[in-house]
Order: sequence, then C-alpha cells, then structure tokens
Amino acid sequence: MSTTTPYDTIVIGAGHNGLASACYLAQEGRKVVVLESLAKVGGMASSGYLIPEAPNHLVHPCALDLMSLRVHPMMPVELELERHGFRQTEMDPGYVYLHPDGSSLVFGRSAAQTAAEIRRFSAADAEEFLALMKLVNTFIDLAIPMMRVDPAQKNLGAKWQALKVLIKNRHMKPELMGLIGSPAYTSIMERFEHPVTQSALCCLLGAAGPITGEATGVYFALLGFIQRFGLGRSVGGMQTLSDALAARLKELGGEIRLNAPVVEIVARDGQAHGVLLASGEMLSSRSVIAAVHPKVALHMVTPGAVERRFLTRVDLAPANGHGGSPMKIDIALSGQVQASHHEALRSDGLSLRKSVLLIGTVEAVLDNFKCAARGKVSALPYLWATAPSAVDPSQAPEGQDIAYLYPIAMPLEPSEGWDAIRASVTQQVIDQTDVYLPGIKSLEIGRRAEAAPDFARRLNVPNGCVVHIDTGASRTGLMRPAFGLGGETLPVKGLFFGGAGIHPGGGINGLPGRIAAGRVKRYLK
Repeated sequence: MSTTTPYDTIVIGAGHNGLASACYLAQEGRKVVVLESLAKVGGMASSGYLIPEAPNHLVHPCALDLMSLRVHPMMPVELELERHGFRQTEMDPGYVYLHPDGSSLVFGRSAAQTAAEIRRFSAADAEEFLALMKLVNTFIDLAIPMMRVDPAQKNLGAKWQALKVLIKNRHMKPELMGLIGSPAYTSIMERFEHPVTQSALCCLLGAAGPITGEATGVYFALLGFIQRFGLGRSVGGMQTLSDALAARLKELGGEIRLNAPVVEIVARDGQAHGVLLASGEMLSSRSVIAAVHPKVALHMVTPGAVERRFLTRVDLAPANGHGGSPMKIDIALSGQVQASHHEALRSDGLSLRKSVLLIGTVEAVLDNFKCAARGKVSALPYLWATAPSAVDPSQAPEGQDIAYLYPIAMPLEPSEGWDAIRASVTQQVIDQTDVYLPGIKSLEIGRRAEAAPDFARRLNVPNGCVVHIDTGASRTGLMRPAFGLGGETLPVKGLFFGGAGIHPGGGINGLPGRIAAGRVKRYLK
C-alpha cells in the first residue's frame, strides 16, 4: 500500500456536485482531488453516444433539462463555466400537456399565459389558476432564499427575506399552509373542474412523486419554477456542463482521477484520514467530501467508526420509498417526430417539437403509482417525452431525432423481476408514445432502456433513486438525509456529504456541492 502527499480535501464522485465542491475549494487555494469510479466525469449530468446502431445520436442517460439551474443560477457564474464551453438555451414553450382527446395545454412563462391556455377549456379554471398562483408564488418567494443557503448556518439575511415575504402576505398564511400541508391531488381536484386542467397538473406534479400523500402540496413549487424561470438545455448536451466543471477544476490546479473506485473512507479515533482505493493505494487528506448517496458513503467508512443508529437512519431514509421509480428509454430515429394530431387541433399553429410533452390523465397518474407500489406495470400511459435534438440539432444527424421517454412511475421491484419484463415494458411505452408522437415506432433505428436496478448498478444509488433521497417536506434542511446527518458535521469529523442527498436535494444546480465546500472551508480554518 502506497500513500501520497496529503490533500486538503478528497472528493468522492465526479458528478456535477462533486466537481462543483472541488472547484469552490480549489478557488480558495486548497489542494483537492476528485475520485471517480467510472471512465468519465458527469455521473447523472452526462451524455454520450450510447446506442450502437446509432453512433451519431447523443443520449442523455439521466438528467436533461436545466430547470433547477435557472432557479439557482449562481454556480456557473461563480465558477466561470462559460469560459470552458458551457452554454444553455431556453425552451419556449417548455412543458406542454397532451390529452388523449387531442387537446393540448401549454404551461407558459407566466400565470397569465397559462391561464389563457386553461381558459380555452374552462373560464372558472382559469380564474382559479390565477388565484392558486398567488399562493404558489408566495411560497416560492419564501422558499428560494432558504433553498440557497446552508441550513446549518444562522442565515439571518435569508431568514429576513423570507420573514418580509411572510409579513407582507400574512393574510395568505392559513391558505398557504393548507396548500403545502395537503395532498397535491386534493388541491388540484378541489380547485379545478375540467379534466384537461386536472390531468395537466397531475401529470406535471406527479414527476416529484405520488400526489396523494400528505404534504405533497410542496410539489406546486415545480409549477411556480417553470413559469417564473423557464426551462433550459445545455447546448451540446449535458456532458458540456460536467466537462466545463472539470476544465475549471484543472485550471485551478485541482486533480481528477478516473477509473479510481474508493473502497474505504479511512477513519480513526472519530476522524477521517483519507481513502483507500480499490487499487490498494491510500490517499490521505484533512477532509473528505462524499458526493455520492449518503447510504453508500457511510457504509464506505471504516467498520465500527460510525454508530449503528446513524447507519440505520441512512439505510431507512426513503429512496423511491413509495415503491415506484422512473424508467428511461432513448430511441434513435431515422426521421423527426411531430405531435401532428395535437398541433392540428390548435388554432395558433404552435409547433410542439421542442417542448417536453406530458402524457397521461388523472386516472393514469393515480393508477401508475398504485400499480408500481404493488409491483405491477399500469396499462395506462403516464410519461414525459421530448426530442433533445429538436432543441439542439447537433445531437442527431441532419433530419433525424433522438427521443427521450420518461415513464414516471414504474415498479421498483416488479413481481416478475425487471429482467423478465424490461423488453416488453419498453415496447409498451414506445407503443403508447407513438399514439401521441406518430413515427416513434416506424422511424426507430435503435433503443436503450434502463429501469431502477439499472440506475442502481450504473450510478451506485440505492433503489435507483436519481434524487438520492425522496423529495418531501420532512426530508429537507437539517433533516436531509436524516436527523443528525444533515448538519455542519457528520459522526466522523472531517467527513461531509456533498450530493443530492443533502439540502436542497436533487436537480442540476450544484448547490449541495457549494454547501459542502462551504462546510469544508470552515472546518479547515
């Protein structure tokens, strides 16, 4: 076993959060190395040519849209990523709902624009939507300042901002608390009468999880975010974001080591001392940031160094705890997809090719989650579909598309097992999508499909949970990932979480990495 010159910080995981934390520390002159078990950086924020039959169709195997980064845009600016090739473009419109009857509803960049769409179906729903958005926007104004800061700090400025919003809108407090604390499904159904409005909102909010659970009203934040900040894409694919972070880190003097899996976070006397690589090499450091799933991280620590109660808490922290998980299907096409049937029924001539298309109904959303919880696949379609190449033509050969299909609620553990049903379920989803996007089936060159166990193996995330820990009011701030594990320090001194399993959670924004870097800076003083 060999030992290198000590580092100030070792970062485990070269996803965008791990890279961001390393960059922030390297900016301070710290000696930093990032260790990645895979052959390239990016983790969930990656893209590549992954369909053998279609070597020129760019695949995003996980994250695609830049919504969270538009809500919290600090990281690319602070780390000067544009100088290293990162650019984003806005999608307009971003999200569009497609109903089985051919109707479509555009989620606009303002409450007024979306209400105008809803008014085509129900004037009462349109007015109700405007009233709802006053509540949602107040919630957003309260939440954003607190989402951007480390919950372990005093954050007097952020708290003052939130308090001013609360005082200004104190008359809304009872209704706002009712919205946040209630099931999102209840709030949708009690407010809106038309099935298109109801289905559009259920399909949108269901992306965050089952909408029938208590306190899932926090999911309405998604609606507020897309209207206030819009939706963006990384030009050239998501890999350009991670590559820009890697280039910035190297510019700052940091190191990245690929194909370097960590087998142990070495701890003695309650203190982290470095890591042991699978190769047998020992790297010593004053601190370690585990930008991986918190459960994975704590189980890497030297046996006996972490109390059993903390291991149990992180083991039982919900990761797709409702029994469902998204599936991901990519299809390389020899032509371009069109939502021709739905476009023909619009009077404004709007093209829907560049949008994220939401497919399903109220009944489909509920049935998909219910079926998933009992290990079954619903026969009703509920998915999001988009063609990344429609926004950025460089991602497929001229005149062709790459399609990205995202069924929201598939069983985490199907009764037959995923190996037995993966192919048939993939075909079912493609068949269902073809009804809305004619040509998906006939134009196919090749496909790629992943379900929960595939995400778990490839990304090293328990239960294939792409946000590490389920989104919810009880798993935020100091309670994310669990009580006693979301604060300034962990049970092992010098060890820090730095991925989506800490505040503020999943999404492409770099905030968990930014927060982790701040904690390490204070620790190393």
